[in-house]
Order: sequence, then C-alpha cells, then structure tokens
Amino acid sequence: MRAPTFAAAAAAVLLVAVAPAQAQQYPQRPISMIVPFAAGGPTDVLARVLGQHMSQTLGQSIVVEDVTGAGGTIGSARAAKAAPDGYTLVMGNIGTHAASVGLYPKLPYNPVSDFEPIMLIATTPMVLVVKKDLPVKTLADVIALAKQRRVTQGNAGTGSASHLTTLLFTSLAHVDVQLVPYRGLSQAMNDLLAGQIETMFDQVISSSPHIINGGVKPIAVTSPTRAKAIPGVPTTIEAGLPELQTLTWTALFAPKGTPQPIIERLNTAVDQAMKDPAVAKRLEELGADLPAPGEARTPQALAKLVSAEVAKWTPLIRAAGVAAE
Repeated sequence: MRAPTFAAAAAAVLLVAVAPAQAQQYPQRPISMIVPFAAGGPTDVLARVLGQHMSQTLGQSIVVEDVTGAGGTIGSARAAKAAPDGYTLVMGNIGTHAASVGLYPKLPYNPVSDFEPIMLIATTPMVLVVKKDLPVKTLADVIALAKQRRVTQGNAGTGSASHLTTLLFTSLAHVDVQLVPYRGLSQAMNDLLAGQIETMFDQVISSSPHIINGGVKPIAVTSPTRAKAIPGVPTTIEAGLPELQTLTWTALFAPKGTPQPIIERLNTAVDQAMKDPAVAKRLEELGADLPAPGEARTPQALAKLVSAEVAKWTPLIRAAGVAAE
C-alpha cells in the first residue's frame, strides 16, 4: 500500500509545482477569443475593446474569432471542447450560458459544468428601436400599431436576448409581431437602417451610435434607470410597461479544466483592462455597466451568476413552449 500512496502523493506535489510554473510561462503564443456571434455585434465590440488591452498585459495577441450560428451555441460548443490550456476563451452571455439550457433539448455543452468562469464583463439593458420613418414616438404608439397589424421585429435568433425580450414584450403588451431572426444583431441592425424591418430590441451597447446619429428611432430602454449612453430615452417604467425589464450580460469563460493559475492570470488581465480609465470610459459610452471592483469581478461571482440565471430562465422558457429547432 505504501507504493501507491507515495506515488499519489508525489503526483499531487508535482501538480502543485507545475501549475504555478504554467501560469508564469503563460501565454507563449496568441490566444483565441471566440465570439459566438456576428462581427460588429455587442459581444464582438466588447471582446475587441478588452482583447486589445489584455494583449498588452499578457504580452501576446488575442485573436477575436467570430463563430456564429444557433443562438451562439455553435461557438460556445467549440470553446467547451477546446484544449483546457488557456489558449481558447469564449465570450458568453445570457443566451449562450443561461437561456440555452431551456431552449435546446440537445445542447452540446453544460454552461455550468463545462466552463471555467473568468469574469463578468458587463451588463446592459435592451432598447426598443424602430426604423426612423415609422410613424410612432412612444411605446404606447408601438403597441397600438402592433394591434392594428403585425409589425416586423428583428432579433439575433432563438434564445438571444433580443428574442427573449421580444417574447416578454408581446406577452405583456398582448400583441403579435412578425419575428425575423438573424445570425446576429449587426445584421438585423443593417436591415433596420435600410428599412427592411420595422422594429427590434437591441443592446444599448450596439444601438447607441445609430441612435445618436439618427439612423434609428429609440423608444424605451428595458432597465429601471435611463442608460448613460442615451439619457434622453425613457425607461419602460416611464413608458408605461414597467414589467418589461431585461438586463443582458456578457462574461469571459475558458474550457473546464483550465488550470486555476491561468484563470487567475486571465482574471487579473481583464480586471486591469476594466480599471483603465480609457477602456472603462469606452465601454460606458457604449452603454455597458461594469461590475464593481472586488468580489463582483471574481470567477466565483460569475459562477454564481450563471447558476442563478440558468435556474431563472429554464422554467420560464419551457413554460412558454419556446424551443430552438
């Protein structure tokens, strides 16, 4: 019995010694950051802003790779199956790491057990935007129009935050809309700008530039308080539909089994980026609310958030009978 016991103890000591060495040597080559949505969308924008600063901290380039499809689950599945060595990361969100459990009966990964949480990056409300020449000014106007006829409403695909917010909106307002799914919010926005669709719920982080330059007309934001990036836009509470509240979130993950020293190094790199005044200002200008420094920025806090969000959305989605194909 002594030999196995000694061998096990020796292996444990070796692992303890190797892990810090891995972190000290990491990274030695470029890191791939998978964004499971289209380029130009809110998740992609966040990834590129953070990735640039993280590259400086880590001394290696971070290559953002947009892998679209199936509400972000294709890119997330690829990340879950990647080698747990710190060279493949994924930017997940409320859709890929919470709503997906209720939406996809054959989801090829488990958001809770197949990833190592690194840090919550940002939360942001949704904003209802319409094409600039649509004859509406308020949320009540949009609801009235939707009761007269089926308006077209774009979204980023089944299970996306834009889709979930639309479902909540139609349920609360007792209206029916013509859902138009896209592979990403940036594609939906292009069609909204061109007048090919009439309305959509988008994240403030990606809609604010188009709102500011007059390309689209904002109606209301789905948060308790007005968004800093577009302070002139009323909340859904002010607009008369207080139950329409949705905050989407974005976070960074690594494949399960990635050594904790590497997770800690990545967490520190993200934290340093978010503490940079220029980065923080850029993200806030886009409409992203950053988690407070300290406990809210730990891997443990993100793990709790994911578990809570899965528990929140799964029964609601299943009760609504919504499932992805």
